[in-house]
Amino acid sequence: METVTITMKNPPALYLEADNVSPDKFAGKTGSQIAELHVYEGNTTSTLGKYFEVSGNAGATAADTKIVVKGDVKKVKYLGMKMSDGELVVEGSTDLYAGAWMTGGKLTVTGNVEAFAATGMKGGELTIEGNAGNYLGAAYRGDWRGMSGGRILVKGNAGSDVGMYMLGGEIVINGNVDVHVMTHAEGGKVTIKGNAKSKLGGQLVDGTIIVFGTIDVMMPGFKPVGTVELEVDGAKAKFAHYIGDTGERKKKRKGQIIYGNLYKKI
Repeated sequence: METVTITMKNPPALYLEADNVSPDKFAGKTGSQIAELHVYEGNTTSTLGKYFEVSGNAGATAADTKIVVKGDVKKVKYLGMKMSDGELVVEGSTDLYAGAWMTGGKLTVTGNVEAFAATGMKGGELTIEGNAGNYLGAAYRGDWRGMSGGRILVKGNAGSDVGMYMLGGEIVINGNVDVHVMTHAEGGKVTIKGNAKSKLGGQLVDGTIIVFGTIDVMMPGFKPVGTVELEVDGAKAKFAHYIGDTGERKKKRKGQIIYGNLYKKI
């Protein structure tokens, strides 16, 4: 695997849209060709090389390409957008839409990400070593197709509206989460190892929410149905089991009504 390192040298005055920073867009290009790829600052089209020092050449394909992003990129959007293979490492924090619509590969952010990370994600692996903003793994505004595949790991906390309109895949949050988890979801799984606030599973059609910590307010549309023992990350524990959202439309499978599942550790 060939490695390309891009290092911020000229921070933008406005927010920078860098949707070309992905193994797919770098593949088959030399360092000088990568520096000529377009970026947008406000309504101005410019080149990646204006803002970043580029070293190294990409591999022949996305799978053969690793990108390392260095420097202050807190005002850079769309890193890893639509990536399908390869690896991207952001050494620090970044702005909106990190890993949006990605279908494969591995994206690691060592700091925090802002809102809409992994919007519409279909595959691949996103690791956020810090905190995630609102709408993680959710649908784009006005769309009903949230995350449908892949895996997201947040080692810190997450904001509101995690997994909104989620269809599949898995999100694991090691810390706490804000309101509205898996709202309108029709599949997938969200595991919260810390505490949750309220409005978990609002209008949930199908899917699974697992909470290890506290839930401030349980949605009234969830019905307790007993206790179960689950194995999560190799450890077994007992959980109170709820089904819901009972006020939402429901699908049937082999004549049986399908509910979403919420598990709260006892």
